[in-house]
Amino acid sequence: HIEETWSKLTKVNSQDNGTLIGLPHPYIIPSADQQEGFVFEEMYYWDSYFIAQGLLRAGKNDLAEGMLENLIYLYKRFHIIPNGSRFYFASRSQPPLLTSYIFEIYKSCDKSVEWLKERIAVAEREYYGVWMGESQPNIRNVYKGLSRYFDTNYLDDLAECESGWDMNTRFAGQCLSYIPVDLNSLLYRYEMDFARANELFDDPDTAEVWKTRAKMRAVNMSLELWDSKKGFFFDLDYAEGRHSNVWSLASLYPLWAGLASEMQAEKIVNNLVKFINEGGLATTATLDDNDSRGITKQWAYPNGWAPLHWLALEGLTRYGYHDQAEMIARKWLKTNLDYFKTLGVFREVYNVVNPMDEPEEGVYPSQTGFGWTNGVFLDLAKKYLTPEETALI
Repeated sequence: HIEETWSKLTKVNSQDNGTLIGLPHPYIIPSADQQEGFVFEEMYYWDSYFIAQGLLRAGKNDLAEGMLENLIYLYKRFHIIPNGSRFYFASRSQPPLLTSYIFEIYKSCDKSVEWLKERIAVAEREYYGVWMGESQPNIRNVYKGLSRYFDTNYLDDLAECESGWDMNTRFAGQCLSYIPVDLNSLLYRYEMDFARANELFDDPDTAEVWKTRAKMRAVNMSLELWDSKKGFFFDLDYAEGRHSNVWSLASLYPLWAGLASEMQAEKIVNNLVKFINEGGLATTATLDDNDSRGITKQWAYPNGWAPLHWLALEGLTRYGYHDQAEMIARKWLKTNLDYFKTLGVFREVYNVVNPMDEPEEGVYPSQTGFGWTNGVFLDLAKKYLTPEETALI
C-alpha cells in the first residue's frame, strides 16, 4: 500500500504556476486525498525530512535527495525555506531540520565531503539569516541567545504555523511571546552539526567555536526552560517571565538533540507516563492542571503524530531507554496497522486515546495518505519489528 501511495503523492512541478512555486526536482506531497475540497500540491519543509526516512528505507534515494535539493533551491531563491512551496508561505518557515536532512543524504547516498561543504554553507546562511535574525523580516533571536517562531506579518497565529503545530495549546494564542523548547533544541542540533561538519572539513578550530555556541544554548535552555521541580522542559513566555503550564512532547526534543543532561533525561522519561496511551504518545498531557480535553486543537490531546513519535523514539534510544522506546514504537505501529486493516488507509494524525475514533480536526479536514506517516511507519517497522512480524504485515 505504501509503495503504491508514493506514486500517488509524487508531484513534478518545475515552473511557477499561480501561487505554486516551481521546484527543480520531483517531490512528495503530504496527501492526495481530495475529499471536502482540500487539495495539497505543494512540498512542505519539515514534512520532507520525515518522508525521507521512509523513502530511504524504500530505496528511493534519488527522490529523497531531490527533495533536499528543492529545499536548498528554495533558500537560495527566497533567503528562507518557506513553510511550503507556495508564494504566500514565504513570510514564515517551518521547524528547521536542514542540517539533519543534509547529513541523512550525505550518509545514505555516499556523498563527498565537497558535496557536504556546499550544502552546509547554505544551512549556515539559513541559521544566521533566518533563525538568529534580529530585525525584519526575521526577528527570531530575541531572548538571551534563544529564538522564537516568527512570521514577517508579526501575527501570533502565523508564527504558530511556523512551529508546525498549527493549532496547539502550548502558546495560549501568543506564540510570538514564547521561547519554544523544540525550536531551540533544533538550533542546538544545527550548531552541533556545524561542528561535526567542520571536523570533516579538517577545521577543528571552527568546530570548537560551534561546540561552544551549542554549549551556551544548552546552558541557557536549562536556566530558562527547565523546571527542576517538575523535571521537564517548558516553553517560556519571555514577555511575562513564566513557563507555559502545558506539558507537551516538544520537551522530548532535547533528548533527540542530545542537549539534555543524564539527570534531565531520567526525569523526562519518568514523566512520560503522562503522555502514554493505548495508541502511543498524546501530543500533550492530561493532568488536571493541564487538561486539553474539550479544547479543539490538532496538536494536543488526544491526537498523536508520526514526527513527534519518531523524534521521541530517537531521543529515548540516544539516552539508552531502549525498552521504553520499543514499547511506545509498538503501540504506535499497532495503531497504524489496526486502522489500516479496518479502513485501508494511513492517517495524517491518530486519536491515540481511542485509536479507532476520529482525531480532533483543525484548520483543514483530517487527511489520509499520508506522507510522513508512511515514512515514519517504514522506518520504525524496520527498527522495531522482527522479520517474522514484518512478514505478517
